[in-house]
Amino acid sequence: MLARLRTRLALTTILGGLLLGHPAAAQDASELVVRLGRIENQSRIMAGQIETLQYENRQLKEQLRKFQEDVEFRLNEGKGGGGKAAPSAAPSQAPAGAVNGGNPGSGRPGKRGDAFDPSQTPGAPGAPMPLGSTQPSPPLPPREAAEVAPVRPQALPRPAIEDEDPDAEGAAPGYDEPVDLRPPARTGAIPVPAPRPAESVAATRTGDPAADYEAAVELYRSKQFEQAEMGLRQFIQSHPRDNRVAGATYWLGESYLARGRNREAAEQFLKVSTDYARSSQAPDAMLKLGVTLNALGAREQACATLAELDRKFPNAGTGVRQGVAREQKRARCSA
Repeated sequence: MLARLRTRLALTTILGGLLLGHPAAAQDASELVVRLGRIENQSRIMAGQIETLQYENRQLKEQLRKFQEDVEFRLNEGKGGGGKAAPSAAPSQAPAGAVNGGNPGSGRPGKRGDAFDPSQTPGAPGAPMPLGSTQPSPPLPPREAAEVAPVRPQALPRPAIEDEDPDAEGAAPGYDEPVDLRPPARTGAIPVPAPRPAESVAATRTGDPAADYEAAVELYRSKQFEQAEMGLRQFIQSHPRDNRVAGATYWLGESYLARGRNREAAEQFLKVSTDYARSSQAPDAMLKLGVTLNALGAREQACATLAELDRKFPNAGTGVRQGVAREQKRARCSA
């Protein structure tokens, strides 16, 4: 990062020295600064992607190591269990099927010696029971005894009975009437107004280039910058040969500048001043290009761009010339 900063500082110093002697190269220098910013941004993105891939690679290596350790542990555990079961089968030479008071499965290969044998412990839980051996359930009490001791209803607590209003008994709904399950009305609640649906940019498109352009510019004037940028970009893509494309590009740069996105604004102003140099917005775009370059820290390139404006647009208006003088003073440009 330090090497890149030094390289950029050296390039800026060299370009500044060259531009002070050759104001005609201001446009190329401005374009070079913008492209250099793009390259640095792309390099930062690629560095972040490389770090992400390295992190994922480390995670995969760690998962593979844990999987190998788990497989080795299971294999070693299986080998250890087989070695212990082999000696117990050697002294048992009884023929298969002979019980002899032991587990018939202990002498067979691949059988566990500690398996449950229901023939050895027939009364253990889980052993099969012969049919008809279950104990009968206790008999039910006689009907006369049940009638003698009827179940008394539980009385309500006394405070609950005392709190009831005897006059309200007639107003209470009967057992046959439906129960009102609606929630009670909230007293003192502040009514919440229904949210107004935001007007989408797609809804403002009418298919008419003039109407779409005016709608997008009106969004910018009402300080709805994000929707204005979407509308202006859609206008440029939908009507690339319209004579209002230069104006749409200029207002797109103005919207970026209002939101503090100086690099994107500089790209749009540079495009207007080079690709649409004959448009009425070109002098203003070149003035705003100098403003954005000064905001990006390229003061020498900004001064060279402002000085080039008088030569490239000698018929610029009074407002543009006053803006050039004001920005040159703000950037402390040498006369």
